[in-house]
Amino acid sequence: MSSLKLTQLRKSYGGLEVIKGVDLDIEHGEFVVFVGPSGCGKSTLLRMIAGLEEITGGELVIGDRVVNDVEPRDRGIAMVFQSYALYPHMTVYNNVGFGLKLAGVPKDIRDKKIRETARILQMEHLLDRKPSQLSGGQRQRVAIGRAIVRQPEVFLFDEPLSNLDAALRVDMRMELAKLHKDLGATMIYVTHDQVEAMTLADKIVVLDGGVVQQVGSPIELYKKPANLFVAGFIGSPKMNFTPVTVEKVDGASVTVSGQDIVRLTVRRETVGLKPGDKLTLGIRPHDLKQAQSGAIVGRIGLVERLGNETVVNLELPTGSTWLAVLDGDRPLQRGESLALDVDAESVRFFDDQGLGLD
Repeated sequence: MSSLKLTQLRKSYGGLEVIKGVDLDIEHGEFVVFVGPSGCGKSTLLRMIAGLEEITGGELVIGDRVVNDVEPRDRGIAMVFQSYALYPHMTVYNNVGFGLKLAGVPKDIRDKKIRETARILQMEHLLDRKPSQLSGGQRQRVAIGRAIVRQPEVFLFDEPLSNLDAALRVDMRMELAKLHKDLGATMIYVTHDQVEAMTLADKIVVLDGGVVQQVGSPIELYKKPANLFVAGFIGSPKMNFTPVTVEKVDGASVTVSGQDIVRLTVRRETVGLKPGDKLTLGIRPHDLKQAQSGAIVGRIGLVERLGNETVVNLELPTGSTWLAVLDGDRPLQRGESLALDVDAESVRFFDDQGLGLD
């Protein structure tokens, strides 16, 4: 296992630049998740680390070696792909050990490593089966086992759970988290699913358009997003936004109002703000509360009653839509008027450039 350092890493296809100068430090033993929408460059960046994509510019260091021009097999990495890519005619035992066999590892050592890997992944009972006799989750374990058995410095995962159903994805997330803890390995994981990112990562790297938007712990990104993109991408359901104007400022608080929100005073550092400034106010759906009269009033467009919580789609006066997640089962009906209180301590402000102010 090892650390990685990416310095101004770039990737171009002809005149099209898709990775635009990424700087990133990944410490030994960290579980780092690259997340972002389709086409943001996360898989391309992972493939550059793996050596499957040529680096156009910048420097990639694994451990203490610059590996820009090092062959994939010599980088000390192992990659688990979205497709399992198992050999259908081979047993699980032979699939897991095939790379070791090609490398000329003696049979007795190979057997020991295969069986230890099977023990770690709790698939000893599957070693004599072929891929056609396995479930999707079991096949994914075999693909992971094929990576583990090589004892790489870095594990790379490219959307490994996307082919599994929802319940199995939850189970496999738990297994991956346990595997990381047991191995103490450096792992880099690509996903478009921000829930996976939040639950697995020590550190999340949010990408958009080949540019790193923010790097931090899951809670840091959730509570203090650097910009509107991160605020709208991290969190499920996503953050609600509305334009507001600053009415009043003092040293400890700011008062704002807008077409969809009544006057609201928030205790917050106000350096640089002045009356008349145009801001975007953001509030997460879980930080809204039903009230007799509140800062937000709209008409209910849709109600999702989930038992432990009620998700309300609220149509506001300007025609925009907010989501509110209310505790418990609420007997609300489509077409009703609903007032919501805003948890002022949870409000986030963004400037006219979309950058977070706190």
